[in-house]
Amino acid sequence: MLVAGGGPVGLAAAVELGRRGIECLVVEPREAVSHARPRCKTVNVRTMEHLRRWGIADRLRERAPLSPAFSTDVVFCTSLTGHELSRFTGVLGLAPQGDRFPEVGQQAPQYVLEELLREVVGELDTVTPALGARVVDLAQDPEGVTVTVAGPHGPSTVRADHVLGCDGPRSTVRECLGARYVGELALRPNLGMVFRAPDLEARVRHGPAVQYWTVNPEAPALLGPLDRDGTWWIIAFGVERGAGERDAARILDAAVGGPVDATVLSTDPWTARMQLVDTARVGRVFLAGDAAHLNPPFGGHGLNTGIGDAVDLGWKLAAVLRGWGGPRLLDSYEAERRPVQDRVVRAATANMRTLSTDLVSDDLDADGPVGREARRAADHRIQETKHAEFHALDLVLDVDHRCSPVVADGAGERLPHAWLPDGRSLYDALGPGLTLLTRPGVGTTAFTRECARRGVPLAVAAVSGEAARRLPADAVLVRPDQHVAWRGPTPPDDPAPLLDRVLGR
Repeated sequence: MLVAGGGPVGLAAAVELGRRGIECLVVEPREAVSHARPRCKTVNVRTMEHLRRWGIADRLRERAPLSPAFSTDVVFCTSLTGHELSRFTGVLGLAPQGDRFPEVGQQAPQYVLEELLREVVGELDTVTPALGARVVDLAQDPEGVTVTVAGPHGPSTVRADHVLGCDGPRSTVRECLGARYVGELALRPNLGMVFRAPDLEARVRHGPAVQYWTVNPEAPALLGPLDRDGTWWIIAFGVERGAGERDAARILDAAVGGPVDATVLSTDPWTARMQLVDTARVGRVFLAGDAAHLNPPFGGHGLNTGIGDAVDLGWKLAAVLRGWGGPRLLDSYEAERRPVQDRVVRAATANMRTLSTDLVSDDLDADGPVGREARRAADHRIQETKHAEFHALDLVLDVDHRCSPVVADGAGERLPHAWLPDGRSLYDALGPGLTLLTRPGVGTTAFTRECARRGVPLAVAAVSGEAARRLPADAVLVRPDQHVAWRGPTPPDDPAPLLDRVLGR
């Protein structure tokens, strides 16, 4: 298996495959992970569930500069030292919600997650990183894929069973497939910056927050801390690179609400894109992450959606290569992920319709009744238009594959979470292959026997208490990605047709 691109999505695919014993070569041009552009800063609840499954959720939290206890708030204000306009609390899955999920979200710059995943890949004997190399061409035939790789010592060819293109918006793999993005490109430019301002946190009038949206005509922007040591990020809306780099000090002063001693460490100009590829699979070659879909960053979904792609494809490829999965498993990749990707693009696009530039109005910093009324109106508009951006757990968790060709009728949802009597998560009781969960007294002999005959890895667990009450049926067959493949009152006496369907045969 060859993975083109060793960013978070490619590394996640390598972890999913490598932990299942599949040998992978990860081809990545960058020798080291850059800290210049933090990009994604929210590792959402669903991604944290996958990290828990891989045994590394706590490792990410240990190295994340901001803990969930730092803040679960987003603040809208005229400036960091100006008037507060509106506030959202318990945002982005950073606060627990009872039994709904076992892991809260985690604020962490993308490079922190990427460095962790590189470390984990290095611990897997099955995964070989090829750093400083890039895929430049590929050709496939019925037996495999021949990939041309340009490395430090010149070009070479690699033979792979399958190729996974996780090589970003400028994907060579996508070009080789002849696939293309379909969708829209926003007209408004934006400029991201990372800056050092050691004394800034003490000046913020509004207390800790993971994001501050500044609403004023001089600096309509979005910014927040990267750590507790004075490193911050900012997105200046509607600002081109040249103008932004010339006026960086003025933009930062206006966002803060007064002169700030700041050093710009990096800049990152970008324009939002709302696009999906016309096909994410041709034969033995697949696309995932930014190589397959692009969305505005508002809501923090892009990287997390890519991790979902990697997990979906990773366990299915492993099942096929190990012999217990059939070809329709691979056919289901687009059927399952395309609706998710499309839903995320539409949600992020809706979030982009109201930015700080759209919220600027007169008198927001005025004293007296005029100012109070202007701020009251702004609060109402912000709560009405931005709530869905920060409270999007339904979008994150309620992913339903009921239209998939490899789930039984009526199934496909993420398994409802529960805590077991011994304090473990129900998800911790799932095996690496299929898992048959039952309420007490449900027979499993025929199902277990058929899986053993086929060489299908199966774990069986009888659950009680709250976990049993939360099961959607007396018997539930769960896939490796924690989605329900089938549910019913009792496993069928002849499980062969059911297994044929859910295993893609």
